[in-house]
Amino acid sequence: MSIQRHDVTFETLSDETLEQWRGIPPAIVSDMMNRTQCMAGRIKPLKPGTVLVGQARTVTCMVGDNAALHALVALLEPGEIIVADGGNHPDVALWGGILTQAAMAQGAGGIVIDGGVRDVAEIADLGFPCFASSRVPQGPHKGFGGVIDGTISCAGAHVSPGDLIIGDDDGIAVVPLARQAELYAASINKIAEEEAAIESIKAGQTTAERMGLPDPEIIP
Repeated sequence: MSIQRHDVTFETLSDETLEQWRGIPPAIVSDMMNRTQCMAGRIKPLKPGTVLVGQARTVTCMVGDNAALHALVALLEPGEIIVADGGNHPDVALWGGILTQAAMAQGAGGIVIDGGVRDVAEIADLGFPCFASSRVPQGPHKGFGGVIDGTISCAGAHVSPGDLIIGDDDGIAVVPLARQAELYAASINKIAEEEAAIESIKAGQTTAERMGLPDPEIIP
């Protein structure tokens, strides 16, 4: 089978816009999307404290095969985030140290993969942002095909090329590119609301009172 690529273009967000998003946690923006567009909890950063912000380049891999990832890395623009649907196959690493070095040479902003990675200590030492669903030493095959720059489902979240990928220790949220300005403004307001809530709690108000919950019924 062949490696295929969709012919797509998308708006490139400015460095200033991306830097603003760096202050928005995925938990906040997911709340603003009605608690949707979060990847499953199996997607975790290799290194605690990792923050990921950038626009997606997508790839669908054949199970156990990373040829399409090699092809995509050669096409990356600086700052772009690889988002790979590896089928949540946990026992073959589709990503490792060599691909990390290649991605860094292209200026990639990081990778999110619903699949396995290896060379974990090396990737962490390099400081390359990497989120994955498993860690395993067994390596991949190559040459069975894949699809680049299509709309994918990665760990339960829909991702199109150009969408904004937001990650931290909680995991990954995907912001549709067409909504990023609206959702950024909503997220800023949500952060202000939460800061006000914390101040009221410090002043003595309970969270139950804030939510208007009735007192628990007494069971005789």
